[in-house]
Parts: sequence; structure tokens; C-alpha cells
Amino acid sequence: MFAILTNRTYAALFSAQVVALLGTGLLSVALGLLAYDLAGARAGLVLGTAFTIKMVCYVGLSPLAQALAQRLPRKPVLVGADLVRVGIALCLPFVTEVWQIYVLIFLLQSASATFTPSYQATLPDVLTDARDYTRALSLSRLAYDLENLTSPALAALLLTVTGYSTLFTGTAVGFAGSALLIGLTAVPPLDPSAGARPFRERLTRGARIYLATPRLRGLLALNLAAAAAGAFVLVNTVVLVRGQMGGSEADLALAMAAFGAGSMTAALALPRLLERLGDRPVMLAGAQGAVLVCFGFAAQIALAGLPPWSAFLAVWAVLGACYASVLTPSGRLLRRSAHPEDRPAVFAAQFALSHACWLLTYPLAGWAGDALGMAAALALLGGLAALGVIAARRLWPAGLPREIVHDHPDLPADHPHLRTHGGPGWHAHAVVIDDDHPVWPSRR
Repeated sequence: MFAILTNRTYAALFSAQVVALLGTGLLSVALGLLAYDLAGARAGLVLGTAFTIKMVCYVGLSPLAQALAQRLPRKPVLVGADLVRVGIALCLPFVTEVWQIYVLIFLLQSASATFTPSYQATLPDVLTDARDYTRALSLSRLAYDLENLTSPALAALLLTVTGYSTLFTGTAVGFAGSALLIGLTAVPPLDPSAGARPFRERLTRGARIYLATPRLRGLLALNLAAAAAGAFVLVNTVVLVRGQMGGSEADLALAMAAFGAGSMTAALALPRLLERLGDRPVMLAGAQGAVLVCFGFAAQIALAGLPPWSAFLAVWAVLGACYASVLTPSGRLLRRSAHPEDRPAVFAAQFALSHACWLLTYPLAGWAGDALGMAAALALLGGLAALGVIAARRLWPAGLPREIVHDHPDLPADHPHLRTHGGPGWHAHAVVIDDDHPVWPSRR
């Protein structure tokens, strides 16, 4: 897996991701402490609002940002978004009112909604070999999970010698390091044909391709399943560990580490599994596993109470593995479902639609846990995940051929696409939604 780091361009981009993630992790800790300073006991409300603003930016602004960015050089867009994040991070230590947090978080996450899909769409152009790209997706998953472990530890170490305002400086350093690494890297340019389209088409093209492609419709349903299970873990682990099990802060960290360890284990195993079994079986197995764990653990809580600590950690590790098995391969589906010039728009659509799932499941997990109890909340979210699995099976049928036999009665006989495939009539090739294939062909 790590052999792909010999590709200098990818190594620089991966390093940029790592340092930016560390900065983001420090920001999460510092933001919580800032909210407590300004709002005291209402800090949870402040953070909840801030996270909602983040999701709204991701859902609403990422397609708009990509539609605008397609007429701009890719590297300046990535570097510029990072520099905007640097500036905002440096402003946060001077905040004195809660509303200022909301404004700055909106601006920060707007920059992230520009940066992240652009970054993700760049990697397939750097790693053109499918196996290398799969390994890069696993490395990216590892980076996210390691950040969840190392950033809190680094923040705790810094807080022993300085105030939390310094963490914002660390955030700025992380984003600045990302900008520097990308600025020094030979980032592949965007295809100019994408930017030549009218703005309205650029704005909607990614979602149109996404929702017209069976495997991507299935991916959206699987995103819902992963978000349902993941939201319960991220929202309610603190309630289970600290409130119902009487655990310490260290126990809470250990529980989240178990979830991350399961995710990392899956990420390490996925390249070989995906090559052997394919995307659909692995992703459906991960989602179905999450559903079974949710229902099983809900029954355990309802009938016998929480399990022993070691069993609890094992359950969280299994959930982490299931979660990563759904999310990690998603880039492979996006890469295969769009031409290079359309990938930024399709990655932006995935970014927006997947975060729309989180926008639904985050508040649902919090409300259901508080109003209905943990067993009922987990059963409710497990049911939502099960609906996602059922929908994915219907929307992404098994056995879809790689090459589809179809014809184009609407195209003139001398159309370049028909000449490429032997003239008018039935022909077969791998299909993606584009100008020549505005809808998914029916199988002959």
C-alpha cells in the first residue's frame, strides 16, 4: 500500500492532507474550549449550531463552489482555499461573541467545501492505475482515523504548556503547510472543456450524472446506512461511556479509539478484498454488518443492559470496520462513473449528498437518544440503515455488465461516437453519463 508514496505528486498531496487534518483536529478541540469560555453551560448548543452550519455549507455550497472553480486553474483554487482557512483560523482567537463563531465557521467551512471535493477529484488524475487509486483511498481512510487519535493527544500536550488560543495557531500552521505542499506540487490541470459549459449546467451536471448512474444511486443509499450507524457512535458514545457506564474521559477516548482501530483494520484489508470480490459485495457486506450490529446491540441493551467493557469495545471496533468498508471504496465508484472533465462535479455531488445524510442522522441520533433511550435510538438508526441497504440493493442491481449493449437512434449516422464504435446500430462499451449518454441505457 505504501509503495504508492514513491509517486512524488501523490506523496506531496497526501502529506498536505495529513497536515491539514492535524490542523482540523486541533481546531475541533480549541473550538469546544472557546465555546465553553463564551457560553458556559450552553456550549453544547453553540457547538451543535456550528456543526449544523458546517453541514449546511457542505451540502449547499460544494456544488456551487465546483461550478465556479471549473473555470479556474486547479492549483490556485486548492491553495487559495487553504489560505482562506489560514486567515480564518488566525481570526478565531480574537472572537468575543458567539455570533462571531458562527460567521467564521461559515466562512471556514465554505472554504473546505471548495477544497475537499477539488482535492478528491485530483487524485484519480494523479493515480491513473485503478489499484494505485484503491490504495490511496485506504491511505486516506487511515489518515482520517489516525487524526482522530493523534490530534486530541497533541492538543492535550500543547494545553499543558499554553492556552487553547495557541491551538488555533496550530490549525493555521496545518492549513499553511497544506497550501505550501500543494503549491510546490505539479497538480494536473483541469480539462478546459468542463469550464466551457454554461454555469447552470456546471452547477447541476454532477448531481445529474450521480443520480442517473445506478452504482452511484446505490452509493447514496449506502452513505445513508453508514451515516446512521456512524452518527450513533459519534453522538452517543459519550452518553453510554460517561453517563451509563460511569467511565472516565480516558475510557471515552479508548472507545473512540476502538472504533478508529476497526476502521483502520478494514482500510488495510480493503485493497485486496476489493480486487478479489469487487465493490458492491464488500460495501453491502459492510452496511449489512452495521445493521446487524445496531439491532443486536439494541436488543442487548433492552434485554440485559450494557455488555462488559471488553465486549463494548469489540462492538465499536466491528462498527468501525463496517463503516470503513462502506465509505473507503466510494472514490472507486466515482472515478469509474465520470469522464475526467466531469469528476470534480461528481465528487462535489458525492460530498454534498453524503453530508446531507449526516445532516439527517446527526440530529436524529441526538434527539432519539435523549427522548427514547439508547436501545430505541439504536434500533431506529439501525432501521434507517436497513432501509439504506434495501434501497442500495434495488438501485444498484447485482451483475451489471461492465460493457452495456445499446444503440443511439437519436444520433446522426455520422456522429463521432457512432464512428468510434463501428457505425450506427447496436454496440457495447463501458458507459458513463455524458452528452452522448444522457440516461443510463436499458440492457438489450
